[in-house]
Amino acid sequence: MVERARAAERLTALRLEFARLLEYSADVGADDEHDIEGASMPFEREQLRATLRQAAGKAEEIDAAFARLAAGTYGTCTLCGQPMGAGRLEARPAARTCARCA
Repeated sequence: MVERARAAERLTALRLEFARLLEYSADVGADDEHDIEGASMPFEREQLRATLRQAAGKAEEIDAAFARLAAGTYGTCTLCGQPMGAGRLEARPAARTCARCA
C-alpha cells in the first residue's frame, strides 16, 4: 500500500509539473530551439512526458499486483504458472513473471 501511495503521489506531482511546464511555454511564446544557455523547452517537455509515462506504468504495475493479490494469483508467474519465490517478490513486489521467464 505504501508503494502504491508513493507512486500515486509521484504521478500527481509529475502531472502538475507537466501542466506548469505547458503553461509556462505557452506564456513565453519564444522559440528557444537555439538557446545556448541550456536545454530547449521541447526537450524538457519530452523528457518530462517520458518520466510521466514511466511513473504511470509503475502505478499500473502496482495496481495489477494488487489485482493478482485479490484474485489469489499473486506470486505465481503469469507465463509459466510456477511460484515466483520470495526473493523475486522481495526484490520486485509488482513482478508478473518469475526470474526464469523475465
